Amino acid sequence: MNAPRTELGRVLTAMITPFDGDGRLDLRRAEELAHYLTQNGNDGLVVCGTTGESPTLTHAEKLELFRAVRGAIPGRPMVAGTGTNDTAASIEMSREALAAGADAVMAVVPYYNKPPQKSLYAHFRAIAGAIDGPLVLYNVPTRTVANMEAETTIRLSEVDNIVAVKEASPNLNQCAAICAGAADGFIVYSGEDSLTLSMLAVGALGVVSVAGHFAARGISRMVEAHHAGGVDEARMLHHQLTPIFQGVFCTASPVPTKALFEEIGFPMGGTRLPLVMDEITAEQRAHLKSVFEGLGDLAARVPVAAAAAPA
Repeated sequence: MNAPRTELGRVLTAMITPFDGDGRLDLRRAEELAHYLTQNGNDGLVVCGTTGESPTLTHAEKLELFRAVRGAIPGRPMVAGTGTNDTAASIEMSREALAAGADAVMAVVPYYNKPPQKSLYAHFRAIAGAIDGPLVLYNVPTRTVANMEAETTIRLSEVDNIVAVKEASPNLNQCAAICAGAADGFIVYSGEDSLTLSMLAVGALGVVSVAGHFAARGISRMVEAHHAGGVDEARMLHHQLTPIFQGVFCTASPVPTKALFEEIGFPMGGTRLPLVMDEITAEQRAHLKSVFEGLGDLAARVPVAAAAAPA
């Protein structure tokens, strides 16, 4: 693989957004969480992505989060989720995120509009041309309905400051085509934990993870083993990690992730409507906690707040 045009790391977690008991942004907790994640196997973080409940955050809240996380993880890559289904708004948010200290911005395929391929190219080309910083594409057709086809991603990869794609399509052939045809130094990240090893096998560099909240140590070992030629070790680690990959998506994300943080004594608050924490059952919570405890040294260390919590 050619050297990446921008160093963002191999394992990044799409960070949840902590709220207080009244549903307000909890910046102190966000700083604690960002520090905790980067001390437990993550090279960097994606802030205000889908897992961060970005559709429910105001423009001002996003900027507060970017600044808080930037201050909490100096020297670590921070990618700011700035994309919407409005190109002009995406440009404005991207410019402000870069000014707030983001190392790169991530823009999702526009949702609801359902743009065809020429429109997708024009949308991302417009954002890239209007900002002074790296842009990461985000294709997640299960949420946006529109799929960005390999040919469009490859064409966009030729743009100097479009440096990567988070590819969350379940179509492995599409991922393989991007890896084979993209410009030199363009990075492909898996956007689906359970498909990471398969995507690595066809040329992806790493993953933008949800399970990385709890198992980035193990995920990082799997990624590194694969790149070092340790195919058997990487496969073994994938099998060991599969329960947490599945567990964090046992119901609508990020409900399971926030529920598991509650179970280990490091609460991040609830979710904002239209998601409710009641989507996860007591049985699912117990299973998730059991899965986390079964990860052993592949898991993040239990945070101090959890270790000190009363039984």
